[in-house]
Amino acid sequence: MLDNNLLEQFRSFYFRNYPDDMEAQIDYFAVFGGLGWEIDTTKPIDFLIQELILENFQKLNKEIEELTLQNKEYTRLLRALAIGDRRIFSAFNRARLNNQNGGIALNYLQDKGLIQIEYSREEPAKSLNPKGRVKREIAKHRISHKVLFTYPFIRFWFYFIVPHAREIALGNYDKFLKDFEIKQNSYTSLVFEELSEVLLNYNLRDSQILSSGSYWDANVEIDILTITQDEKVYVAECKWTNHKVNKKELNKINEKCEKLEIDPDQIIFFSKRGFSKELKQYEGKKLALYRSEDFEALVKNAKEHELIKELFN
Repeated sequence: MLDNNLLEQFRSFYFRNYPDDMEAQIDYFAVFGGLGWEIDTTKPIDFLIQELILENFQKLNKEIEELTLQNKEYTRLLRALAIGDRRIFSAFNRARLNNQNGGIALNYLQDKGLIQIEYSREEPAKSLNPKGRVKREIAKHRISHKVLFTYPFIRFWFYFIVPHAREIALGNYDKFLKDFEIKQNSYTSLVFEELSEVLLNYNLRDSQILSSGSYWDANVEIDILTITQDEKVYVAECKWTNHKVNKKELNKINEKCEKLEIDPDQIIFFSKRGFSKELKQYEGKKLALYRSEDFEALVKNAKEHELIKELFN
């Protein structure tokens, strides 16, 4: 289950900056989250990145180097984790690290509070015959845990800034800005997925959650799989794109559930831009549809708490 620290950061960002809507809140939070800065969210995000980050590159880079001890292995691993599938072993390979020095780097970054481990819930492969062996291709599959960045800004830095560091240091921002324009939605998708799990768990707060997080194995990946103590199963997919989610996505998630041999009590979609008319017809007890504006629930109670504090202070 995700650490509530992300929720605290999300709320803090909201009350510091009061963006016009939740779509803007998520977009800007995905870049500046964790910094504790006041951001003028009425200005375009690329303008703010240039003004607050690119033009302060030397200062910020020095602070990042202090966090990573200027260790190239730590930096390479953070870069690999930022752009890859988050699986530890594939990140080691991408960062050209073996299990030993990769493990040392991973432990340091975890101890420093820059990352946290998301543990796999995949069961080890077993033969149907108690005395038999699993097939070689199955036996070769390694269960790998994944990594989440504790602060959105740290991932943003290693996702976008590090590849263009030399150009940015020289005051040339064109390649970075083009890269950001192309990849912004793809980059923000992970933060949206994390926040979607927080919102789902918030809405299930009256139930005792036994297990929650993304699910992955050799054949299937699901954005969110949540199981409660009363054995209810919730399966969710998150789409931070400029297209409405349609019925094809419902078919896809049903196929994933069949492969996992689970019958979810509810399927949930979280979408940046809403849903097709056809998919909306299925909305009900078995299918829940969440839009960007629904994330206001994460700050609503906190907002009331802030107003009470102001009245009595």
